[in-house]
Amino acid sequence: METTAKIKAFLLVALFSAGLASAQATTDQKNYDQGWRLGFGLNAGYMFNPSETFGNADIFNGLALGGDVRLQYDLSKRLSITLTTGYNHFFLEDDIKNIPFTDYCDVGMIPVKAGFKAFFWEDQFYGLAEAGAGFTVSKNSPFEEDTQVILSPGIGWANKYLDLSLRYEHYTEFESGQVALRLAYGFRL
Repeated sequence: METTAKIKAFLLVALFSAGLASAQATTDQKNYDQGWRLGFGLNAGYMFNPSETFGNADIFNGLALGGDVRLQYDLSKRLSITLTTGYNHFFLEDDIKNIPFTDYCDVGMIPVKAGFKAFFWEDQFYGLAEAGAGFTVSKNSPFEEDTQVILSPGIGWANKYLDLSLRYEHYTEFESGQVALRLAYGFRL
């Protein structure tokens, strides 16, 4: 799928989620106390291998681990905007690390994403759409570019303190993506 088609699909999901949130708005939202939330999360994911990089060789061994911090502002009871950053570690296959005349290492990345959450069922289940940039921090990354675009739709469940979500993240430079599970602890500021 081309990058423009992926961006269009991402925007369509975002608009659909926003429509669901506004369609289910209730009158008690008029008195909802808007405010900030802060969450700290742990992420574990499966990285899909790109199809053309390094002559169709598998680059990633599948495992991705990370942590993040998410700042959230509740616009209403069902709609919030988010700003997320953290660190992701992508493990490379051993045969990629051992290519002659190279010193490739696992890839570390700092993502910076902005987006929104739209709660659509019982004020606990939500859709999430984020977009941003990822900055590779590994010295000997096998990728040419250090910065890439990240598109990330997801779904989740949250209560007063816990947040459990499943998301897909697409990375333009990796020509790949990951499916990740996030478990977070959050609180009002």
